[in-house]
Amino acid sequence: MSAPLIKSNIPELPLVSRGKVRDLYEVGDDRLLIVASDRISAFDVVLPTPIPRKGEVLTKLSIFWFDFFKDTVGTHFITANVDEYPAELHKHRDQLEGRSMLVQRLEMFPVECVARGYIVGSGWKDYRRTGSVCGIPLPEGMRECGKLPGAIFTPATKAVTGHDENIGFDDTRRIVGGKAAAKLRDLTLDIYDRASQHGLACGLILADTKFEFGTLDGEIVLGDEVLTPDSSRYWPLDLYQPGRAQESFDKQYVRDYLEEVKFNKRPPGPELPPEVVKKTTEKYLEAYVTITGQEL
Repeated sequence: MSAPLIKSNIPELPLVSRGKVRDLYEVGDDRLLIVASDRISAFDVVLPTPIPRKGEVLTKLSIFWFDFFKDTVGTHFITANVDEYPAELHKHRDQLEGRSMLVQRLEMFPVECVARGYIVGSGWKDYRRTGSVCGIPLPEGMRECGKLPGAIFTPATKAVTGHDENIGFDDTRRIVGGKAAAKLRDLTLDIYDRASQHGLACGLILADTKFEFGTLDGEIVLGDEVLTPDSSRYWPLDLYQPGRAQESFDKQYVRDYLEEVKFNKRPPGPELPPEVVKKTTEKYLEAYVTITGQEL
């Protein structure tokens, strides 16, 4: 197994941005190189300890879903084969193999497209306070992590730092226009529904997820990461029990450890002990194998 990648270094390409997990480089005028590092964030703080193979899971799981939905929606994906990258990048194979994608550059919509099939997280907090989620009224008496009568579209504004902010559909229409907002909503719910059905067949509940869309040649296409443990909430179907928090396939061990050591949720974050790192890697790998049916 190769060493974890904390930060990529591709001096031949202009660095567009370095996010919590991904490094984004410009490849000519119309393409981007996305490198998924092994960085992990919790409570919006990037921690100093990487999670081995995390970037590989995020990249290859996104590629699986891009292919899964190829007949539903276009995507920005071009290739993940380093041999097909520009020649000057081949010498960086150790940083790129298995954790990078060459993609089309999109004109991104400035909203996160969130689909919820279960009431949890910020949706649960909103419901307890108002009886609704993002202005969508819900039945009385719902329990934490309960299944919604039907999946709902609850978009959010993108935050460069800190938390995204939930907004209503009317706000989305004001931001992107009525026609685009309706298309984004319909695509989001359709993709969520199909992914949920696939998840259930694999023994997983897809509680909620978020997508990013952009336009390419006037068409709305899917970009960024898709249905990964970083952008989605997956629960084991056989352990599901509404009315309480659920087991999950993401940063659960990391969050639990940070709560245990009473982390103040401000940078810098603490180092993670080896057992937490190991268990977190195992959870990411388990998610990949369960969803795709393939070993990584």
